Parts: sequence; structure tokens; C-alpha cells
Amino acid sequence: MNPPIRPLFFPRLRRGLAGLALAALAVFQPDIASAADAPAAAKPIRALLITGGGFHNYPFQAMALTNALGKKAPVEWTIINDGGGGTRAEIALYNDPNWAKAYDIIVHNECFADTDNPEYVRKITAAHLAGKPAVVIHCAMHTYRAAKFDDWREFLGVTSRYHEALARYPVKPVATSHPIMRGFPTNWVTPMDELYVIEKLWPGGTALATSYDEKLKLDEPVAWVHEYHGTRVFGTTFGHSDATFRDPVFLDLLANGFLWAASRLE
Repeated sequence: MNPPIRPLFFPRLRRGLAGLALAALAVFQPDIASAADAPAAAKPIRALLITGGGFHNYPFQAMALTNALGKKAPVEWTIINDGGGGTRAEIALYNDPNWAKAYDIIVHNECFADTDNPEYVRKITAAHLAGKPAVVIHCAMHTYRAAKFDDWREFLGVTSRYHEALARYPVKPVATSHPIMRGFPTNWVTPMDELYVIEKLWPGGTALATSYDEKLKLDEPVAWVHEYHGTRVFGTTFGHSDATFRDPVFLDLLANGFLWAASRLE
């Protein structure tokens, strides 16, 4: 049995503008003292996590993610958990043209598949086009998939519109020299998770690891890096289940990808 996950460094928790569930507020307990566990010489990374929507246990995932990062580096987290609009959610945060200015990196772990407003989506991608690095996880790849334009997909570095069945997928590292993949096992099999079908790996994208799609008889990228007009983006399509967010290999991959995107991976 895996040990319980406890946030290590969580100085700020911000309500989503549509309201953060009280259950989530109970999960995230600030633990300021544990910031001393991080390297004293390292300046804290200011990170914004955008999360919420259906189909996933986002409060738990946020706790697991912040805990894993707290073991690697000092991070000051702000979290927006805003799924009040369901699959068509539009987060009011993005109405501020400077919404990303206060942060060093943005983590997208949301699930809003049917939002297709070009003006709204381009408020998000504009910040990344201007140089704000990002991490994109699982359903972020199907967020805004109803859109008839490709701005979000170009930012992600992949185009995906559906996934294969929930299963345990063997993962093959393919960019073994990349610093994110340092120490990644050659024989990792995921907990129960979804394999996203990748229609396109965009120019500037490099697959780090793949899993074999038995139905389509091809390798699907499951982790990648993307240079989005000079902006660093790390992505993974895994992250559906609580079991995945308990898996130390997955959490280490997320942490390395986060630090790489933030230009803090030694």
C-alpha cells in the first residue's frame, strides 16, 4: 500500500472564481514549515495550477502534484479549481490580460472539452505565446477539443480528440538522453489509465516516451516536450486515475517535466 500523500509546501490556496469545493479546501492544508526541506539557495518557483472539470479527482491530483514538487524544489502554489461551468467552463481569471504575469510557470490540468470560444481560448494561449512556460496534463489535451481552430492544440504540441480503453500500458522511453528522462525505468507499466490517441505531434514537439496502441497498431506519444514559439511546454497524456497520481515513476516524471519547463532542472 502506498503511504498517504501530504502537501509539503502549500503557502497559498486561492478560491476559483466560480467557487472551490469545500472538500478541496479540507484536503489542502498549508504546511509552511516544510519549505525548509527545499534547498535554501533556490528561489521559490511561483506556480499557478489551473484545474477542475469532470471525470477526475482534481483535489487529490493537486495534492499529489504539489507534494511531489515540494520534494524537488521550493514552489509557491496558487490553485484555481473552477469547474462550475462543466465541460463548457470559462474561467474569469483569463479576463485579466495580465493573468499569468505573477507566475514563473503555469500547470494546466483541466477538463473543459466543449468550450470553443476563440476569444476566450486566445486569452490563454497569448500568455504562453509571450513566453510563459507550461506543463499540460491528461485532459488538458481534450480541453477545447470542440474548437474549430488550432491555437490551443498548437500550444500543447499535440492534437488528440479521443482515447483508448482504461488499462495498464507499458511505457517505452524514446528520448533517453533528455534530462527529464534521467532515471526513468525501461520497463514501467502504468496503473489503470487512458491512452490518448495522438493525431499530430506539432513542429517543435519531441516525444520522450510512447505506449503501444493495440487497436491502431502504432506507438502513441505519452510524454513530450514542445518549443512553442520559443516557450517551453512539457506534456503527458497520462494522469486519469488516483493510482497514477500515487505512482512514484509518474510523479517523478511530472516533477522533472515541471522543473525543465521552468528552466530549473539541473
